[in-house]
Amino acid sequence: MADFFKTEKNKPSGNIWTKLTHGFTASIFEGCECQSNYEDSHGVDIRLIDVNKSFNDNHVLKNINLEIKAGETFSIIGPSGTGKSVLLKHIVKLEQPDSGQILIDGQDIYGTEDKDAPRDYRYSMVFQSSALFNSLSVEENVGLWLREKRVCTETRIRRIIREKLRLVGLSGKEALMTSELSGGMRKRVAIARSLAMNPDLILYDEPTAELDPVTSDELARVIMNLKKEVNLTTIIVSHDLNFALYLSDRIAMISGGEIIEIGTPEEIKASQNPTVRKFIYTTTKGIKGD
Repeated sequence: MADFFKTEKNKPSGNIWTKLTHGFTASIFEGCECQSNYEDSHGVDIRLIDVNKSFNDNHVLKNINLEIKAGETFSIIGPSGTGKSVLLKHIVKLEQPDSGQILIDGQDIYGTEDKDAPRDYRYSMVFQSSALFNSLSVEENVGLWLREKRVCTETRIRRIIREKLRLVGLSGKEALMTSELSGGMRKRVAIARSLAMNPDLILYDEPTAELDPVTSDELARVIMNLKKEVNLTTIIVSHDLNFALYLSDRIAMISGGEIIEIGTPEEIKASQNPTVRKFIYTTTKGIKGD
């Protein structure tokens, strides 16, 4: 897991002090609490062009074309087994396409040219299972990446942990063990851990899985509030249409490995595509005739 939560924002600026401090533990330099590139964050543009992926004879992704704007909250919806999570894994390089391109801020992340060049962004992923370490406390889970990468001084790390837990509504819960957390709290700790990276892109894989409706609603409000306080691009993969409609700036529906509709929540609800209409009716009760 530590390898996955990696920093890709390694591009030094022209400032001499930045170049001198880049790559060293912040505590080495008196008065410098974090590595110079940690505090900056920006949403990233994402573009998928004719992306295809097959597993043996199963053509999972079929000519996927998609554009996600910097700072946007974008949801990918559809029934289980339609390729949603596979698509997400391609964006974070857990899977490689058979053909096509994926560009983040204009750079082809699978391009053969300059493939080892550092990328000027950080990303993190909130897994469906939350993927917390049961042997660690809440504080230790949230601060894991910061301490492993020695991004900031210990004093600053503790402040960051408190701030990220505040953002997800878990102030004062640092000492709890993961075994003491409810399902909704585990999800929020996982979000706080991802936010501790100060990412430019955060991805959620089925965030409401195994949560009851009340807890799902609480989680939706947490993610919605983050839009007001954190500058990043958000991608959500979910079969929970109500969740996506509430949170998203735009939504894409995938069916049979193909994107069949893209639009705002209002446009998705008004779609006349029969597959979209069926999905809406079976998941949101009562708007079949709208």
